Amino acid sequence: MVAQGVMETRTSRRPRSSAQQHLLLAVALIACSSQLLVDANSWLSLAMNPIQRPEMYIIGAQPLCSQLTGLSQGQRKLCQLYQDHMVYIGEGAKTGINECQYQFRQRRWNCSTVDNASVFGRVMQIGSRETAFTYAISAAGVVNAVSRACREGELSTCGCSRAARPRDLPRDWLWGGCGDNVNYGYRFAREFVDAREREKNYPRGSIEHTRTLMNLQNNEAGRQSVYNLANVACKCHGVSGSCSLKTCWLQLADFRRVGEFLKEKYDSAAAMRIGRKGKLEQVDKRFNVPTPEDLVYTDQSPDYCLKNDTTGSMGTLGRLCNKTSEGMDGCELMCCGRGYDQFKTYKHERCHCKFHWCCYVKCKRCTSLVDQFVCK
Repeated sequence: MVAQGVMETRTSRRPRSSAQQHLLLAVALIACSSQLLVDANSWLSLAMNPIQRPEMYIIGAQPLCSQLTGLSQGQRKLCQLYQDHMVYIGEGAKTGINECQYQFRQRRWNCSTVDNASVFGRVMQIGSRETAFTYAISAAGVVNAVSRACREGELSTCGCSRAARPRDLPRDWLWGGCGDNVNYGYRFAREFVDAREREKNYPRGSIEHTRTLMNLQNNEAGRQSVYNLANVACKCHGVSGSCSLKTCWLQLADFRRVGEFLKEKYDSAAAMRIGRKGKLEQVDKRFNVPTPEDLVYTDQSPDYCLKNDTTGSMGTLGRLCNKTSEGMDGCELMCCGRGYDQFKTYKHERCHCKFHWCCYVKCKRCTSLVDQFVCK
């Protein structure tokens, strides 16, 4: 009887059928692909889809935060606490993307967006200089947008800047007005943008941990750029513009200046690797140690010459180039030695402008035939 019981137990543990194995494999593949899709999504997708303000939602409508894609768990919690901020996070992300495209308009990689979920596509999976710049400029965009929204009274948890009076401001000048709240913008951007990185728990010293440290460094560099470039603006008061009194306040720098500053940091970015203590260290220690304002990268950039689905490179086929330039926008470098095609096109511009009293400028519209060059 005992032997029969053992036999029954053994036969009940028969191998899974082929159909069952295929089913389990399919489930595993779906789970993996779902995880890859989640990792590919980015909060930058808030820039690609317009966000409605919370007061525009009707009773019974789906909550705002559940409709937004690309948010990590921590970012979704912040969304629930600060719903009125989400519009400006989206605006900041869009400002960052636009500035990225302006700064790289004459480079092989021109900051092109590929879809509404990952925004920049597989390029962002490489820890390159370009990835470093996108993290920095997008974090800077959030600081910029939230700081300004505070000043304009659009957010319930902040108002005008409370920054201390600069020591070098003349005594007879008033410190007040309603300045951009850069302190609040910096703190909120740090909590929101870094949330995705800080909630990850990768093994110390792993490739994923290295990339997390890189992202955090570049996020901080972007925020620092907006914070440090903010300056004092003043307005005169007095009879007939005598400027007998001045009122001054803290004002954000033009975002173009932020973009140019970060572009310089991109050009001087430091190559890093993970050290024995699980922290980033320089590959070449002859250079100065990066400060919180500096960009860092861990992987060499692709050449971006040809379309490559693995790296996310879109190639330079069909890109305009400058035949006479020896820089990156020149046809030799832009086209990667493949050559270029020439064609003629009509260019329309304002010309022969004259000032008429009073007070307007009248121009004519001139048309000219110009040569343009396109990469093969």
